[in-house]
Amino acid sequence: MLNLSNRPPRPRLTARILMYAVIDMFGLACVAIGASWFAGGKGSLLESFPNSNAEAVVSTAGGVAVMLWAVTRILREIAGQGPEMQARYDAYVAANHPDKALSAENRKAD
Repeated sequence: MLNLSNRPPRPRLTARILMYAVIDMFGLACVAIGASWFAGGKGSLLESFPNSNAEAVVSTAGGVAVMLWAVTRILREIAGQGPEMQARYDAYVAANHPDKALSAENRKAD
């Protein structure tokens, strides 16, 4: 049905990446809840939160901070997979595009 061997390699989904993605979604929810105060007034998404302009600003800013933190952690985890990804990509290129594959001497020169 699907020929997955013909697809370039992708990063592995690890438990840490999944955890950071869930934290990122929490930050997105905080941004949405806080920003809903500015768009629709009190109780747009949740009836009792935010109750003031200050709560809306704190919720929005806190959500942005949480999202930025989580995204940097996700990118750090993916960067940690770099050597493994490079080896998998080299094998993919050698198998599917042998004319474009780099030899070991050429790879060290780059």
